[in-house]
Amino acid sequence: MTMLKPKQIKREKLLDRGVSLLLEKGYHATGLKEILEAVQIPKGSFYAYFGSKEEFAAEAVKHYIEPFIQRLSGHLQNPELDGLGALQAYYAELIDEVAQTGFKGGCLLGNLMGEIGDTSPLCRDALLEAVGRYADLQKTALERGQKDGRVRTDKTAKSMADLMLNGWQGALLRMKVEQSVEPLQEVCRELLDDYFTA
Repeated sequence: MTMLKPKQIKREKLLDRGVSLLLEKGYHATGLKEILEAVQIPKGSFYAYFGSKEEFAAEAVKHYIEPFIQRLSGHLQNPELDGLGALQAYYAELIDEVAQTGFKGGCLLGNLMGEIGDTSPLCRDALLEAVGRYADLQKTALERGQKDGRVRTDKTAKSMADLMLNGWQGALLRMKVEQSVEPLQEVCRELLDDYFTA
């Protein structure tokens, strides 16, 4: 286990708190002062960790996606699950968690894409990289499902992974408005349990 230095620990705390506030309030409504006060770091010290608020948001995107990548990777490494089963288990977990949190926040990637995806090149690049990594991992799961004979082969794994991500992001927006997991469940039923299957 790698030991983090105090500066790294403070940077991680800033990112943890920043992700929470960005999810809750969005980029423009999240102030640096609020983040710094929450982790008890003096205002002037922010720039010892990040060059700007924009750089901070880009790093928050990378910080945010990592646990999702690790969790999906864990399902893919489970010998009891095939590729499609790994995706089904992964998304079922996400739906349970969203219900427990009271439908708050949605997805930081989708939220920031809508808010600053076309105005901040730095954040746009971070978002594209995060989405690319996430989509590639889901493509890998679907490719495994194709080899196992559970996933249709007349569509590419890439096109299905992109469709899943697009459908999921739209369902997250509807979930916030409707205060219900039904849009998320519907995407999983229609795609993972039906359209993608062989």
